[in-house]
Amino acid sequence: MTALTTSSNFVLESLETFVDSTGIAALFANMGWGNVLMIVVAFVLLYLAIKHKFEPLLLLTIAFGMLLTNLPGANMYHSELFAGGHVHWDIFVPQAGLLDYLYLGVKLGIYPCLIFLGVGAMTDFGPLIANPKSFLLGAAAQLGIFMTFIGAYALGFTPEQAGSIGIIGGADGPTSIYLTAILAPELLGPIAVAAYSYMALVPVIQPPIMRLLTTEKERKIKMSQLRPVSKTEKILFPLIITVIIALLLPSAAPLVGCLMLGNLMKECGVVDRLSKTVQNELMNIVVIFLGITVGATATAEAFINFRTLGILVLGVIAFAMGTAGGVLLAKVMNLFSKEGKKINPLIGSAGVSAVPMAARVSQTEGQKADPSNFLLMHAMGPNVAGVVGSAVAAGILLSFLG
Repeated sequence: MTALTTSSNFVLESLETFVDSTGIAALFANMGWGNVLMIVVAFVLLYLAIKHKFEPLLLLTIAFGMLLTNLPGANMYHSELFAGGHVHWDIFVPQAGLLDYLYLGVKLGIYPCLIFLGVGAMTDFGPLIANPKSFLLGAAAQLGIFMTFIGAYALGFTPEQAGSIGIIGGADGPTSIYLTAILAPELLGPIAVAAYSYMALVPVIQPPIMRLLTTEKERKIKMSQLRPVSKTEKILFPLIITVIIALLLPSAAPLVGCLMLGNLMKECGVVDRLSKTVQNELMNIVVIFLGITVGATATAEAFINFRTLGILVLGVIAFAMGTAGGVLLAKVMNLFSKEGKKINPLIGSAGVSAVPMAARVSQTEGQKADPSNFLLMHAMGPNVAGVVGSAVAAGILLSFLG
């Protein structure tokens, strides 16, 4: 009889332990309204990624990481292991979950650099080489980064946080993640969501600004065909850019170096297997790890506050100012250009780093003004210059704030 009683108690205790270990028990014991709201936000982002295809490659994985980190009891990500911007190795191994280990790739700056490697292998710098003035338009489009940095700092954000918010204006998700993980890791979730959301909304945000700042006559400007670019030029370009930027701005070397290595793989023609790997398999794997771990940082404590709302507002301002900066510089350049050599200001808006979406927007707006106008290849010059420009801007901010 005693044995039966002992056995019954053991079974009851085991069942109680099992029930207490389920997520359902944690749901009632620990889950606050903030976690519920974040799960709702995750489902909204999943809907936008799947139904409306808003940057689905990253927004879907970010949203799913957000869902995982806010489900009670999963213990996949622990923000306290990265408190204060440092990895607390002394408590890391005993407490770390799966996403904690994967997040090290973000924290140590590995994933963004690997994505830049793939971007470089998929990018044709020919239009930029054929028209070096495009560098100026790409640089002008970074205006939004530095103006928003000043505005965010004036609103009470720390310099590091202000720099991380400003980089949203470059419309470059990996660069935003790279800089924020170093300067303001506590803002990584909101900044990543803002950066990729605004990249997806390029066709919505940019056209009104482009039309507001240009006349119909300017939008009808036709540009002469770009000169052919030799293979030698395409091989020398990434080497020269890497050396110049690494010497002038070492803090930008990791991003720019990976970007140019990927491009060199593409253009040299002797490592096609490596080029295809970084464009496809490596890029896809890193995108999964990057998205899900960035989403994991979007906890209720980090996301649900007025600061997040401020980041979203400042982000769209940064993006708009970057668009305006490129357009306005093109108009200024036209003041000093001869007739027949003028620049269509619409291509200046492509100086943000959303490749090739921003260039396509320039093409679309140009054809609305004149269906026979073809601006795509001209716009690709500032567009790829914007990729380099946003990485350089991140390097400048790191030099001053890192």
